[in-house]
Amino acid sequence: MGTEPSVKSLAAVRRSALTAKMTALWKSDVTVPAGTPFEPGRRHDVIIVGAGLTGLATALELVRSGMDVAIVERGGIGELASGSNTGKISLLQGTTLSSLRRHHPASLVRAYVDANRDGFDWITRAADELGVSTTTRTAYTHAQGAEGVAAVTEEYRAAREAGLDVRLAGADELAASPVHMASAVALDDQRAIDPMSLLAALATAFVAAGGRLHLGTAVSRVRVVPRPRVDTEAGPLFAGKIVLATGAPITDRGLYFAKVSGMRSACVSFDLEGEVPYGMYLSADSPTRSVRTATAADGAGPERSPQLIVGGAGHPVGRTDSELAKLDELIAWARDTFPVGAETHRWSAQDYTSHNLVPFIGSMPRSLGRVRFATGYAKWGLTNAPAAALRIASELRGEKMRERPTWMTVIGTRLTVPADLARGVSENAKVGAVAAQGWTAALARSTPVAQPAEGEGTVAQHHARPVGVSTVDGQTRAVSAICPHMGGVLEWNDLECTWDCPLHASRFTPDGERIEGPASTGLRRLR
Repeated sequence: MGTEPSVKSLAAVRRSALTAKMTALWKSDVTVPAGTPFEPGRRHDVIIVGAGLTGLATALELVRSGMDVAIVERGGIGELASGSNTGKISLLQGTTLSSLRRHHPASLVRAYVDANRDGFDWITRAADELGVSTTTRTAYTHAQGAEGVAAVTEEYRAAREAGLDVRLAGADELAASPVHMASAVALDDQRAIDPMSLLAALATAFVAAGGRLHLGTAVSRVRVVPRPRVDTEAGPLFAGKIVLATGAPITDRGLYFAKVSGMRSACVSFDLEGEVPYGMYLSADSPTRSVRTATAADGAGPERSPQLIVGGAGHPVGRTDSELAKLDELIAWARDTFPVGAETHRWSAQDYTSHNLVPFIGSMPRSLGRVRFATGYAKWGLTNAPAAALRIASELRGEKMRERPTWMTVIGTRLTVPADLARGVSENAKVGAVAAQGWTAALARSTPVAQPAEGEGTVAQHHARPVGVSTVDGQTRAVSAICPHMGGVLEWNDLECTWDCPLHASRFTPDGERIEGPASTGLRRLR
């Protein structure tokens, strides 16, 4: 007599199968350069930590200026947010401009737009020069229902004030859209791209120009005195200047971990079996939905049919009951809304939003001017990252203030306003509450605990210290469940099978290896 599998075992099998497919569409067939040999103790003019778009764009700018530049990257090219976004290059960014305008003067909003325009121009020129194809699209910020109409109108006004040639979509355009839109603000002549193809091309150009590219080399510490240096598992490197292009800075100088909030979101791609929605769509109301297609010209691959990419499932890192359930909801919405076939890829990414809504770019406090950094792109890195690279490169080349675009000065000297302080106080109050809740929950449960099912993890206390126990790929592991950054109790991410910190968004593998965030070390392995 046969036996029926339990509901729990079916869920575990499904979770394991889905987690194994967590690979971005862009990463399925891209070839990246292998990197260059690491030489411990070598000195460079500039060392850049991180091989995402900020790091690669900064590196290419500097090496083409004649500088000796090295990139040091824990993993591979575009491993995190830069290689896992939706590939939208757009100056219309949801409700970003109206959110800024609510709390800041028009001059700052215009500076933000000018910075992103320069970033847009840089990335599209680079793509054209390096043979990375893009397609021209219309970007839409749209209302899914009546409750979002006011937000669309507000974004339209803020964008016009900031110098963008946006328009309100007419009745015929709304009716013809394959995406339901109650109203929409539109910006023509934006671009769609395969971000990994661009990153691979930038890395290849950087190495060809004489740059040093060290992949699979984790930086454990950044030192400023007596001379700038980075410590890695393979030995130290020395520099005149250091650039941290790591999403969240991996040093606590300036306390930027407390000035930004980490957010995760997910994407799913499907074979498209009907009309191709050629625009790039982002909803102004909740839940946030992002939609675009990828064609052979901008990311689907020459042998693949057009892909529909939907994004959403956003949440603060480590602060949701189930990441997998959020993704399931997004998939169900896509299947109910569009004529899609088989799911082909699923992936997720993490980005940071500054409490004052404007990216932080420039010199790291208390670094004697020897360390530069950038963070807080709020999911718009394809234009903000090259803008940050332009500013950092300008400073490191020693260009005078009068030689730089005005936006660099305006953004660099912006004032903190009451709304910024309020957001910061609110977020850090949440951090304190989450920290207390995490410790209370962990201490309420003692080890030993039952072996978690495949793809599951749990936190319990052993001698009053939180321990994380998980089972992934048939192996049960135990690690310290205390984040080494600020002591937060970690949460299990059931979609990606990672330990995530709900305080400041550090993330770790089941084995305890650091993935990203302000933590500079991994977790202590217990079993």
